[in-house]
Amino acid sequence: MRIEIAAMDALMVRLFDTIDETNMAWVIAADQALRSAFGAVLIDLVPSYTTLLLQYDCQQLNHTEALGLINKALADLAPANTQAGELHDIPVWYDESVGPELPLVAKRAGLSVDELVKQHCNHDYCVFALGFAPGYGFMGLVDDALATPRLKTPRRKVAAGSVGIADRQTAIYPLLSPGGWNILGRTNVPLFEYAKRGEPLFLPGDKVRFRAISRAEFEADGGDTTPLEERP
Repeated sequence: MRIEIAAMDALMVRLFDTIDETNMAWVIAADQALRSAFGAVLIDLVPSYTTLLLQYDCQQLNHTEALGLINKALADLAPANTQAGELHDIPVWYDESVGPELPLVAKRAGLSVDELVKQHCNHDYCVFALGFAPGYGFMGLVDDALATPRLKTPRRKVAAGSVGIADRQTAIYPLLSPGGWNILGRTNVPLFEYAKRGEPLFLPGDKVRFRAISRAEFEADGGDTTPLEERP
């Protein structure tokens, strides 16, 4: 473990140097321990791939005291459950009209489109971090064969619910936004409804399992079948 200064009131706790799905049980255990240790002086705590960014009230706690709390809280760190987090089942309509990069990713992997879909659905992906947009979970790791670089020219508009791959990560766009990931399909599952739920659907440490559905099933669930716009 290394502790790095991030700001006058923030410290970065670095637990690992490489990204791995097994990291998250330790990251989440550290998150819980630090929240308990800092209590009311904690302003924010952001768990991610290998680190936790901790912001505290520097009017109530000085730098040395903050370091002491971190070291004490994490001295005997051990995850209570290596499968920390909730498992989410996400139905996806995989189709070239809403997933224009399906043929590209399949060709790069040496697979048929059907084989690509099966392989993308054949893994429980760990949510490493939230960012970019509300509810946007960075997940991985996809099989090496499916790893595909980001688009050289991002799209101006990516539809909400679009499921994509970039390098060895996969994600779902929670709302209409620009984006440069390779889009494979679309889901109708809402990822961020603050008024209803109070927090995003996915949290770091959760797992996501994609499940292929037909167009009829997607439409029956209220899915938007409008084709994804072409890149400029």
